[in-house]
Amino acid sequence: MRHLFCLAIALFAAFGTSGFAQDGGLKSLQTGDDSRGWEAVGRLNLGERGFCTGALIADDLVLTAAHCLFDKETGARVEARDMKFLAGWRNGRAAAYRGVRQALAHPDYVYSGAENVERVRFDVALLQLDQPIRLPSIKPFATDDRPAKGDEVGVVSYAQDRSEAPSLQELCHVLGRQSGMLIMSCDVDFGSSGAPVFSFRDGQARVVSVISAKAEMEGAKVSLGTPLAEPIALLKAKLAETGPLSRPGNVRVLSGGNGGKFVKP
Repeated sequence: MRHLFCLAIALFAAFGTSGFAQDGGLKSLQTGDDSRGWEAVGRLNLGERGFCTGALIADDLVLTAAHCLFDKETGARVEARDMKFLAGWRNGRAAAYRGVRQALAHPDYVYSGAENVERVRFDVALLQLDQPIRLPSIKPFATDDRPAKGDEVGVVSYAQDRSEAPSLQELCHVLGRQSGMLIMSCDVDFGSSGAPVFSFRDGQARVVSVISAKAEMEGAKVSLGTPLAEPIALLKAKLAETGPLSRPGNVRVLSGGNGGKFVKP
């Protein structure tokens, strides 16, 4: 965290937090009523070694952070066949279980294992599921342009101390933008990597960023997010080059994982 800690000090000096309304706290989405509308956010299990958060942005596409595709201990790519997306995972059950056909990180993202703020602006990935999710209760989220300094945003995420149900922070703020990344006051923790950052313009939740990393200064938490518009277009084009989804003969039956260890942002 050393590099991010230093960054947080610089950012607070540059942007500050005064003048913003108080951020909202975390609300655990433990019940069906609490979770309604957020079922397209899910836990992304990465083999037996950890998990991240992901969000459905099409019936077969999950948005997450690029560093989630790498084993933190070895730096090796996690095989797509070892990933499972658990849409709406809550208290031991998911609204839908899917495997991953392929996973693409931004081509300019380079995983080094060390904390590096330079890679945050490329820290985005798309996963193509082995079968689309087409359920009335799970509606993919639209995406939108990145927000401006001072805008209100929200985050839905899993984390190491809340791995069995997502939590919603409906109100946090964009503190500023630097080097192509967003700096936000949102409350995130290990496992929140890839969590969708939402704007609520016109009463509709749209994904405007994904959580890449956390930082803090003197107890004040800061989250770092990746812009989406150009990366998503690029990754969708690369996925299109690989052809259609797997044929029905390749479908695998999956069960939920236990997320025994945790991947940090």
